[in-house]
Amino acid sequence: MKKINILILLIIVISLFSVGTVAAQGGTDDISDDEVNAIAKQLFCPVCENTPLDVCETQACKQWRELIRLKLSEGWTEPEIKQYFVDNYGARVLSEPPAEGFSLLVYFVPPAIILVGIVVLFRAFKQWKDDDDEINALEAEASSTSTGEATNPDEDYLARFEEEMRKQD
Repeated sequence: MKKINILILLIIVISLFSVGTVAAQGGTDDISDDEVNAIAKQLFCPVCENTPLDVCETQACKQWRELIRLKLSEGWTEPEIKQYFVDNYGARVLSEPPAEGFSLLVYFVPPAIILVGIVVLFRAFKQWKDDDDEINALEAEASSTSTGEATNPDEDYLARFEEEMRKQD
């Protein structure tokens, strides 16, 4: 009887040491959170408005991050995972629109508007400087032609106004 008890005890001890860990989705433990978040930060949550997938705390986003982890463990590449989300939720889930078709306007219109604004400001400043130079020249001419008698400021203003009107015609 003692031998049977020792044999049973030995079998129990050996079976305890031979038990390994079991994962529900096997193979996802070797994928780090950094690898998952590297892809998740390039995607927006399809449920929340303008929230990156890596920082969104909704249950749906947690499930999508786990889906990314699963796809990575299955050997999917980053472009394949992003394409999977685009296929299922549309291009709006991408944090950066694709550089094709109508989305190309996003890359070209803002820089073009900035350049046009710079040109307009440059020309306006140049025109203002030229106007100041003309006014200074007129004032210098008026002061040099005066014969010492005090001039009426209204007459100076009227003379400059008439001069400007002649230039515009």
